[in-house]
Amino acid sequence: MPPTAGGGGGPSGSASAIVADTASGYHVLRIDAYSRTTETPTGEYLKSLPFTVGGHRWCIHYYPNGNRSEAKDYISLYLHLDESVTKAVKAQLKFRFVGDVEGQAVTLEEVRSYNSQTGWGNPEFIKREDLDGSKHLRGDSFAVRCDVVVTGEFHAEEAPEVTILASVSVPSSELHKHLGDLLLTEKGADVLFDVAGQTFAAHRCVLAARSPVFSAELYGVMKESDTGGVVHIEDMEARVFKALLYFVYTDLFPAKEEGEGEQDGDVLSQHLLVAADRYNLERLKLLCEKKLCDYIDVGTVATILALAEQHHCHGLKKVCFDFLSSPANLKAVVASDGFKHLTRSCPSVMEELIIMLAN
Repeated sequence: MPPTAGGGGGPSGSASAIVADTASGYHVLRIDAYSRTTETPTGEYLKSLPFTVGGHRWCIHYYPNGNRSEAKDYISLYLHLDESVTKAVKAQLKFRFVGDVEGQAVTLEEVRSYNSQTGWGNPEFIKREDLDGSKHLRGDSFAVRCDVVVTGEFHAEEAPEVTILASVSVPSSELHKHLGDLLLTEKGADVLFDVAGQTFAAHRCVLAARSPVFSAELYGVMKESDTGGVVHIEDMEARVFKALLYFVYTDLFPAKEEGEGEQDGDVLSQHLLVAADRYNLERLKLLCEKKLCDYIDVGTVATILALAEQHHCHGLKKVCFDFLSSPANLKAVVASDGFKHLTRSCPSVMEELIIMLAN
């Protein structure tokens, strides 16, 4: 027996939707002898043949010199309801050049209400001087397409019941954490680096996958040949190489260590940028650039600008130039020792700076 209201069966369900009937269509209007149509006075239009969309008769009004004085330098296009109606017709439209239709999704304008013999459109469809030099004007002729969507009355209708399916929750990736733990525990490490007397264990395959320079050094023609299997890194501080390895394994910028001040972070970011450039780690290089942008001031900008020039950091260089565009900042920087060093080491930057100030 079917369950009753007081029984143990589940609730019955149903669904409906509020919808509106729509009808769509388009009309192409070709303007031949365009130059002659420009003799039409502002506010006067030329009319297309009538066409039907959604059971209503429409036409296009083409104003060669704009539909009003404010638009006299433009071509105006309007969709006109070419009939009498007892109730406003709701419609959307879009005017486009025929050459722009293919491969381009149409984005209709907002819904408008059309009463008897009224129109809506684009008073500034295109400036005449822009049309004269465009690809759309060929042989003194161009064509436009008007897409029309007519919206009927809203009504309710039955709809399939919406069933909310259970979902599967996917946790965030912990790959960076796992690889970071691998670096920390040194499990399976197969290469040792000696940096300023401090040793670091790592994994050749991880380093080679992340850096083409490491790949060449560890697997290519530059493969380490020391009998002890230790790779000696010259011209780099141990803490910089440690930070470099942290990024290689985790893809994260190393966190500030306990007791480290702002100046330490500035210096580390500078050295780490040099290391990132050396090992072709572009993302780390950009992260260093972003960090250094926060450290730019009167005392550091000359040094950071020289660094940006030497390592082709275009974004960082621009931020430095923006800082120096302030007369007060520039006056203070010119008096610094860092500026004297910049003048000697990067004369090309000085030339760019002079040009920027001249402009």
